[in-house]
Amino acid sequence: MYTRISKSGGRRYLQLVEGHRDAEGKVRIKVVANLGRLDRLSPEKLDPLINGLNRAVGRLENTAHEITHDPARTYGTVFALHELWKDLGFDRALNRALRSGKRSIDAEALVRAMVFNRLCDATSKLGCLRWLETVAMPAMPETVTHQHLLRAMDALMDNAEAVEDALARQIRPLVDQDLTIVFYDLTTVRIHGEARLEDDVRAFGMNKETGGIARQFVLGVVQTAEGLPLMHTVHPGNVSETKTLQGMVQTVLQRFPIQRIILVADRGLLSLDNIHHLTDIAYKGGRKLEFILAVPARRYGDLVETVRGVDFRTGDGLREASFEGHRLIVAHDAARAIEQGEARRARINELEVMGNTMVTKLDWQDEGKSALGRRASDRGAYSRFVRAISDAELTRFIKADLTADRFSWNVDEEAIARAALFDGKLVLLTNVPEITPADAVVRYKALADIERGFRVLKSDIEIAPVHHRLPDRIRAHALICFLALTLHRVMRMRLKAKGHHASPQLALDILSRIQKHTAYAGSRSFHGISKTTPEQLDLFQTLNLPKPA
Repeated sequence: MYTRISKSGGRRYLQLVEGHRDAEGKVRIKVVANLGRLDRLSPEKLDPLINGLNRAVGRLENTAHEITHDPARTYGTVFALHELWKDLGFDRALNRALRSGKRSIDAEALVRAMVFNRLCDATSKLGCLRWLETVAMPAMPETVTHQHLLRAMDALMDNAEAVEDALARQIRPLVDQDLTIVFYDLTTVRIHGEARLEDDVRAFGMNKETGGIARQFVLGVVQTAEGLPLMHTVHPGNVSETKTLQGMVQTVLQRFPIQRIILVADRGLLSLDNIHHLTDIAYKGGRKLEFILAVPARRYGDLVETVRGVDFRTGDGLREASFEGHRLIVAHDAARAIEQGEARRARINELEVMGNTMVTKLDWQDEGKSALGRRASDRGAYSRFVRAISDAELTRFIKADLTADRFSWNVDEEAIARAALFDGKLVLLTNVPEITPADAVVRYKALADIERGFRVLKSDIEIAPVHHRLPDRIRAHALICFLALTLHRVMRMRLKAKGHHASPQLALDILSRIQKHTAYAGSRSFHGISKTTPEQLDLFQTLNLPKPA
């Protein structure tokens, strides 16, 4: 039985008809009912019939109503991140640490939203609110305001120690308790604002991105050899890097019951007095702290005679000596040494050409000959030449004679020869007794992985520039970004373990195509998600996460 529209006399009629076969097997059409002229049939007349037919077959849906849809919301990314968040136990850790009878907000959910926002669409806290309107975030309060997000950040800092201890407990099962090689490095994070506050972490210092002076804070990150972030530290923007090492080691030893730590860190962190004090701290706790540290260029002057006596003409370019009671490992790259030496000599030659040009112009003036441009002077030539030497970072090798009446300079060939001793060389200091020189170099070069983590923080997670003013809000922002980095690194570890080609960012892009839809028919609402593709299902399996239902 079905409906049919027939025509008669230029008019159209709606009929209810039934098809059947007669005795001869031919199809015959029987009109069961004439429902009337089509132009006179309104929804008000047909709706009762439609509803009655629905009831007759046991349907509760009132299909007579118009179907409407809400805008689709991204679901795959926030679902995957939420499952990972729960799998790591961060939800339980934060709920325990932030539990308060005086707080009316769901601080864990709000912190989670800000962490996910850094990974999916890093924006300001106001931008986070706009982003929340485009995603189907699991387990979120119905209403979220800007003040709610700021109060959640304040809750983080009100319970900072409890939060960080709770998070460390969740990470401990992923850390080898017998031997852990940890990597530590610092970066600078630019920050806006001119106001000066008590306990302010905003300070002017040398920015590692621009190479100039900027208002900033210093962020330290500790991670394992597998790339798992363990903890972070926040320091004023003008802090001395060597002063951050002691507090970091004490915190790691406190939060992670590791029996032996081999610390790998970059050049700026070396202080021999600091090292002796740190090893004493570890020994008092019955544990062992060892290190592999790059010797900074400022200490190369103490190593000239040691390195001069090492012959790199044969062998694998690795040599070992002793310095301050520790093993000194020197790795030499001959091709790199030639490249650095030639580049230095080329820069020196350029400056000598510049100086000779100045001398020629001054001589012409003394002889009464005219020259193009402003009239030169010896003092002016000194000023320009010294500034050019400083910009080229060659003050050790070219010395302007500021005491002479006439503009002159000299090149310190002995200083160039001393510098050439270290061309193409990586100089490491270690107290690890059994490690080979080759393994020490490999371990140190693995420090580049933490640099990649900083790039993730500054590009994908967009930790900078920071617009918060209050010191605790800045620290809370750093913690939120650190949690985002931890999720990013755990995703990377799981993808890499299964040999998957995708990066965490590509994986999130693929999962973002899974959307949640809501449709309405009268007073009823219907919810569903996009059909998942084999590629998306493979990602959920690779990440050890359940697929969305």
